[in-house]
Amino acid sequence: MFFLKELPSQQMVGTYAETYGTDPAHITSALLMMRRASLLIRRLDAYFAAHGLSQLRFLVLIVIDREPERQSLTPNEIASRIDVSKPVMTRTLQSLQQNGLISLAASQTDKRSKEAALTAAGRQQLQDALPGYFRILSEEMAHPPAAGD
Repeated sequence: MFFLKELPSQQMVGTYAETYGTDPAHITSALLMMRRASLLIRRLDAYFAAHGLSQLRFLVLIVIDREPERQSLTPNEIASRIDVSKPVMTRTLQSLQQNGLISLAASQTDKRSKEAALTAAGRQQLQDALPGYFRILSEEMAHPPAAGD
């Protein structure tokens, strides 16, 4: 998260940029991008919470769903597609299973491994969340916030 509500003045950025040999326009653009991304993440977090999800839980569901030729993935395959530690992934998968959104079953090819698949409830929860998710992303790109927002 980027916590600055008020970005540094152009004068301050210019002074630092000159001191450290960087382009002030690049620094300002990066700061604006970080601020905008932070606001978007907060908006998405609130949206997911209203749908009984978190960003991570949503990402796990969508990663499993986006494999059209497969109905399930191993926890390691899911973890390799999402930037979290294995312990966090394990807890998230257990939570999704406890909530009935995924099933964890022994792999057909490797009995030592498990595979995660969406349940009907998980597929429905994902389908319920996707329209608003895409609406938020679309709105963000169509109406970017002003620099001071």
